[in-house]
Amino acid sequence: MPTTKPTMKRLNHCHNIADLRAMARKRLPRAIFDYIDGGAEDEVSLRANMHDFNRWQLVPEILTDVEQINLETRVLGEAVSMPLVLSPTGMTRTFHPLGERAVAPAAADAGIIYSLSSMSSVSIEEIGALTNAPKWFQIYVWRDRGIVRDFIARARSAGFKALCLTVDVQIAGNRERDLYNGLTVPPKLNAKMLLDMMRYPGWCFNMLRHEPLQAANVVGKAAQVGEGVSTVLAYVSAQFDRSVTWADAEWMIQEWNGPFAIKGILSVQDALRAVEAGATGIIVSNHGGRQLDSVPSPIELLPEIVEAVGDRAEVIIDGGV
Repeated sequence: MPTTKPTMKRLNHCHNIADLRAMARKRLPRAIFDYIDGGAEDEVSLRANMHDFNRWQLVPEILTDVEQINLETRVLGEAVSMPLVLSPTGMTRTFHPLGERAVAPAAADAGIIYSLSSMSSVSIEEIGALTNAPKWFQIYVWRDRGIVRDFIARARSAGFKALCLTVDVQIAGNRERDLYNGLTVPPKLNAKMLLDMMRYPGWCFNMLRHEPLQAANVVGKAAQVGEGVSTVLAYVSAQFDRSVTWADAEWMIQEWNGPFAIKGILSVQDALRAVEAGATGIIVSNHGGRQLDSVPSPIELLPEIVEAVGDRAEVIIDGGV
């Protein structure tokens, strides 16, 4: 990832995630920062994600040889340097002009898995060709099953090793920060938002000197989809199918015929249903508290789900922190 000396100087002063968050707050327009930082409704689940993680404590085992530390493991069949996966994030170039072009190589350099969102701002094919490291493709069940089949075929051809089905976004989360900021789907720029963006010339300059922001995997894939980002996002919003059932998940598992994770599991019952449907991975996730508020944190539910699933599928936790 190309960086300037001032950028590296700022990054070198970031020693934890809180520092990176503070840096992002300084450099991003409010609507963009709040989109990353915020959750649904009163953000009860968003806060619980962090609070419940902080309740867990580490008990060291002393007088143990730690000269050679090895965190290597396998996740859905792929070797990784540590048990960590970068979760899918849509339209990443909204936050940084390189977006997915920077994140995928960073994951490869770290020896961990990168998961590309179907709503990425860089195409499946480009990311597939960017690194040879293990990659997952995140997908939804859309009303137009033809586009879903197209996504699956493209991900397979581009060398993605696993498919990740997100199941908790049939209805968009009521993210009040976005509503206050006017960040809707499709986005509607207003004077307040434009004035706020002008306060961040670095972000504006970076956005203007790179190609226009776009949902790269969707443009041109349906006759009714134009080239404008607002048109594309409106089309995508209408594609989320509220009638999705376990039968759709089973269909997609059969279509992919490979390592398959279901993301958005929050109960033992659904975890067992996912195993019965043929999923090889279960991702315990409340979507970072961004979809349905007042649901439990993943870390709170993890022990009972792991106990119930046993060795029938891999259980992965979405930290949400």
